[in-house]
Amino acid sequence: MATFSLERTAPLPPAEAWRRLTAWHRHGATVPLTRVTVTTPPPTGPGTVIVARTRLGPFGFDDPMEVTVWRPPQGDTPGLCRLEKRGRVVRGWAEIEVGPGPGGRARVRWREEADVRALPSLLDGAVRASGRYAFGREVNHLLRHP
Repeated sequence: MATFSLERTAPLPPAEAWRRLTAWHRHGATVPLTRVTVTTPPPTGPGTVIVARTRLGPFGFDDPMEVTVWRPPQGDTPGLCRLEKRGRVVRGWAEIEVGPGPGGRARVRWREEADVRALPSLLDGAVRASGRYAFGREVNHLLRHP
């Protein structure tokens, strides 16, 4: 099981950073071969199901996630979204926290624990490094583009 985290600040109000990071249909923009869909009706809240489909030719897998905590930021109180990963290939959780940061900027914390089925724990370091890299790129992209 690999656990990683990353932190960013953005020249945005926390509510706008939250909106950009939780616009699920925009996820996957920087992740090759992956498409993200929401399988439950809006608005997002506990019980919302999001599926990331990764495919290379005829091979692919779904990474279904369910929102279990949904607290948008309010004033000085950071927002928190927790996703439980419930797939056959990837299990674990992800948390997105957005709140006020230095100089009126939004502070974003992304924490994730991923257990990739059939990968030995010897490869946890590689999963951790690739997760931090891929999700760091994704967070940067989401925050920069409205």
